[in-house]
Amino acid sequence: MENHTKVTEFILVGFKSQPGLQLLLSVLFSTMYVVTVVGNACMILIIRMDSKLQAPMYFFLENLSILDICYSSVITPKAALTFSLDRRIISYNGCASQMFFFSLFGTTEAFFLAVMAYDRFTAICNPLLYQIIMNKRLCVFMVVGSYLSGCINCTIQTGFTFSLSFCGPKEINHFFCDVPAVMHASCSDTLVNEIVMLSVCGSIIVGTALVVFISYGYIIIIIVQMPSSESRCKAFSTCSSHMLAVSLFFGTVFFMYAQPGTTSLPDNSNIISILYTIAVPMLNPFIYTLRNKEVKGSLKKHLKRKGFF
Repeated sequence: MENHTKVTEFILVGFKSQPGLQLLLSVLFSTMYVVTVVGNACMILIIRMDSKLQAPMYFFLENLSILDICYSSVITPKAALTFSLDRRIISYNGCASQMFFFSLFGTTEAFFLAVMAYDRFTAICNPLLYQIIMNKRLCVFMVVGSYLSGCINCTIQTGFTFSLSFCGPKEINHFFCDVPAVMHASCSDTLVNEIVMLSVCGSIIVGTALVVFISYGYIIIIIVQMPSSESRCKAFSTCSSHMLAVSLFFGTVFFMYAQPGTTSLPDNSNIISILYTIAVPMLNPFIYTLRNKEVKGSLKKHLKRKGFF
């Protein structure tokens, strides 16, 4: 315990090697955060205000929007302040808390995307049984189960990481307290931690990604066999937007957490982390809104009521 408390705070290095980018990054992160919150909040309001958007798909979309606001809020505001005010210090407990909630929401997001893929698989491959299979109890169970899985992983990752000794230097080569970056700053042997991270995170990433891609594999087969070109286009429109989101998310998190040697590549992680921590939560509401006729129709209806059209 004595070794663990030698360092009471950390310095987030981030993009310090490019000092000219600091103001630009602050403006960029702040703008992206505002867009994320507004976009996801609008999705939540639209789904709750329209009685026609009460299918399981929109229940999951609403919960995804809530999750994305929380997910982005853990990282983006602190990062924007760090770049604008050059206050790079974060306390030991603050770093642990940030890692805990980031792991919680990030893991939950992976399970959410798998759940939503299964929902689309059921809707397209078993349309007559869809309402029976995807009943309210199962939907709630899937959401709660996703959060519980996130709790388990974030407890493991944060517990193992902050059981290490941090005796200097106290610099973290990242713009937030991510597991590989904090491990890299430790003066302990991190072999066990790396094995735990690769095994647990790798299993989660690969497992949820398999659910997604297997589900969409079956969906593509069904879509190709549809006799109506209009039905094929509608199904492809919905599925392609989902695949765009999941490919960006799983591709980047796999690079970060599911391959050996991630702790030795801190410089590459900064840019890649922007994609799954900030870009994905910002893009999700636009991807699902712009490619979803029901959501667009509901949005136009409410805007007409407010006199915008």
